This record gives sequence, C-alpha cells and structure tokens, in this order.
Amino acid sequence: MLETVVFFCGAAVMILEIAGARVLAPFLGTSTVVWTGLIGIVLASLSLGYWLGGRLADRRPSPRALGGIILLAALSTLATALSKTLLLDFLSTYAARPHLAVIAANLLLFAPPSIFLGMVSPYAMRLKLASVGQAGRTSGNLYALSTAGSILGTFAAGFVLIAYLGSTTILCLVAGILAVASFLACRADAAGKAAALVLVVLCGAGSASYDHWLADSGFYDVDTRYNRILVFESRDPATNEPTRVMLTHPRHVQSAMYLERPTDLALTFARFFTLADYFSPGARRMLLLGGGAYSFPRHLLATNPEAEIDVVELDPGVTRLAEEHFGLVPDDRLRIFHEDARTFLNRNTHTYDVIFGDIFNAHYAVPFHVVTREAVQRVFAALSNDGVVIVNIITAISGKKGRFLRAVRATYADVFPTVALFPLGSPNDAEGMQNVMLVAKKNGPLPDALPADPELAQFVSRKLAAPLANDVPVLTDEFAPVERYVTAWW
Repeated sequence: MLETVVFFCGAAVMILEIAGARVLAPFLGTSTVVWTGLIGIVLASLSLGYWLGGRLADRRPSPRALGGIILLAALSTLATALSKTLLLDFLSTYAARPHLAVIAANLLLFAPPSIFLGMVSPYAMRLKLASVGQAGRTSGNLYALSTAGSILGTFAAGFVLIAYLGSTTILCLVAGILAVASFLACRADAAGKAAALVLVVLCGAGSASYDHWLADSGFYDVDTRYNRILVFESRDPATNEPTRVMLTHPRHVQSAMYLERPTDLALTFARFFTLADYFSPGARRMLLLGGGAYSFPRHLLATNPEAEIDVVELDPGVTRLAEEHFGLVPDDRLRIFHEDARTFLNRNTHTYDVIFGDIFNAHYAVPFHVVTREAVQRVFAALSNDGVVIVNIITAISGKKGRFLRAVRATYADVFPTVALFPLGSPNDAEGMQNVMLVAKKNGPLPDALPADPELAQFVSRKLAAPLANDVPVLTDEFAPVERYVTAWW
C-alpha cells in the first residue's frame, strides 16, 4: 500500500509543477524568469520536505501521521486552486519587480504543497523499513516508485491533462489524488479515511462548480497546448462599444473585436498595420507572425479583395478560439501555419510585400529567437525588393526599460538600410511601457508625405526623430538577454 501512496505523490509533484506554469502564465508570463522561479522554489521546497519528513519519521512514525501529511498536501493544493487568481492579480499589479513577483507567487502558491509532498518519501521509507540490512533495497524501491510516478505525472500533465482540462480543474484533480493517497495511507484509521473521503468530494464539487460558473458567465478560461487564454465580453474604453477580447494576461488585451462591426479593428496597434500600403504601395502578398484572434487578417480580407495573407500561429488552440468566438472562417486567400515563427522563417521560400510581427511569450516580451540578427536576416530574405516589415513591440523608449527597444532597433539596423520607430502611446512618457511600431524597409526610404486618413496621418506623425542611445549590442542567437532588458531589474 505504501508503494502506491509514494507513486501517487510522485505523480502529484510533477503535475503540480507543470500546471503551475499555466497558472502563472496569464499574470507573470512564460519567460525563462518564470520557469526558473517555479523550478527553483519547488526544488527548494522538496528539499525542505525531505529534511522535515526524515526528522518527523524518526520521532513518531505512524500510518496516521503519514496520511495527515498527505492530507495537508491535498488541502494546500486545493487552497492554491482557490486563491491563485486573487493572489496573482495582486502580485502582478503591486510587486516592485517581476522577479520578486515570481518568487513570491511560487512561495505562496506552490511551496506549501511541495514541502508536504517532499516529506512523504522519507516518512514512507521509515514505515517500510523492517531492518537495517534491507535499508538500501527499501529506499531504492520507494524512490524508484516515486520517480516513476513523477514520470507518469509529467507525461500525463503535458500530453493529456493540459490539453483537456483547465488549470483550476487540474489542481482540484491533484488535490483529489492526494486525498485518495491519504485514504490509502491511513490503513485502519477510520477518522483519517473519513477526512480523506470528504476532501475527495469537495475537490470534485469545487471543480464542477467552477466549470459550471464559467459556462454560465460567458467567460472562457481555456488551457491550450501552449497558453492559458481568457475570452470574454467587454467594452471599448474610448467608445464604450461592446467588444469581445482575448488575452493571456489580465491587464493586457492581445486581441479584440467590436461585436457590432466585427471586421473593424478595435486595437490601436492593429490599426497601424493598415499603413502597409502606405509604406509599401501596391502590396498584395503579406505575412503575419502571430495570429491572435486573427483580427487583422479578417479586416484585410474584408477590405482588400486583392490581398493574400499567410498567418503563422504557434498555438492551434488560439486559432480554434478565433473560429469559435471571433468569426474566423476559411478563405482561399488565407493560409494558416501552426508552427514556431522562427522555424517557419528558416524553411520559408516565398517572398512577401509586407511582413507583420506581433509575437509575445509574455505580456512584455517578444521571444528572443525571433528578434536576433539571424532571424532578422531571414525576414529580410523573405521580403520582395520593395518590401517592408512592421513589428509591434511593448517597451519604453528610454531608460533601463528602453534597452530592449534599443537592442531590437540596433539589430534591425544591422540588416536593413532603413529603420524607423513609431511610439503609439504618450510622447511625454518616454520611460513608460507602450506599443512602439518598428518599421524597416528593404530598399529605399520610407515615404515622407502624410496619408489622407487623419488617424493614419497621426500615426505617421509620431515617428521618433531623436536618435536612440547606442548602449546595447545587437541581439544574436548566441547572446540575446531579452528578459534582462524587458524586466530592467539589473
């Protein structure tokens, strides 16, 4: 029976860790910083658990105490499921540094269950140990079973659970598994078994209630293969028109659609993309890296009958949500590729008049491998002779937070003869985060005359005239410290 308990707990550790990344992603992103914090805190917590479990086992070994430890792991996992949104919303808003938010979130959400789970193996080994002569075999067997459980948990979480269940449901499932393990560990202890059964029922009821509430509220909280995505109805802050939005971070909308005029562009940076014909007159064949809710492709196909567009979107789940909630329909002039943007560029043999970049792996960061010199060279090669690339970046213009913009600008200028920057936010807030559009032309200068459309003319008039500081190196595949630049911690 102890072998089964140890196996279940080993599986729970890895499911909790992998699901933890999905819990953190909408609030803190999916950068290396987030993964480092999660893995580091879980390992430290397990180490502390091993130490505590060994000391406790030597003092008072009993099946009931082991069942109590596992029940505490289950309860703390359930507490994580119930408190995660409120806690992460608070930390992402008020934490002074992203690194501090990552450490605090992992300490509060994942350290407690990890400590209790770390206590299980040494405690179980003490209960199982019949004689000193069998210590090596007994410990080896139990740790092998725990590791086997962790392997199963890893594949189950990565291949199955995240693909079919939301992160809250997965946490409730882990709590339920641990409650079953606690039931098994208690042996003849009726009170312990009863407590474990009550917790199993609570986990099932909590998961069902959460899913029912989401369905009734029109709020979609979806875990795809690569992202945790929120879709819900809102209102445009400027016009108060009803909208539907898609986001992977609660405070930053990635895509939006007007419900009453679905092919019009609701977000400012997306409307800037309509300058493609201004920057590259006669452009017809286009490439969008990063599909989102496919707002711009739908607008382009509805307003330009001669245009064709290829969209590279890593996550098929994003495309599915765009079809279900944002009116994306098949079109002969639209081709969709579900793969990484860099791998697409590496194998691409087509040429495009305009390439748009709108890729983020967190609310603040562009994946490093699509802004290195090697990636930009691929973009350059994919453009026609008069081609233009337009890249959406969330950044500051100056100061430490502007280092990422300066690095990307230097990288594009190392490949393209003409590079310009167009801040779309407040011109008086150079150190605040805002959308900045980078425009690079393969040959010749950008046009000087303002467009006839007033909004587009306003966009063009925002061209940054002052030169940027030359204080950061060109980004390369070998060295691209994107997380350090965007977090501006050191």
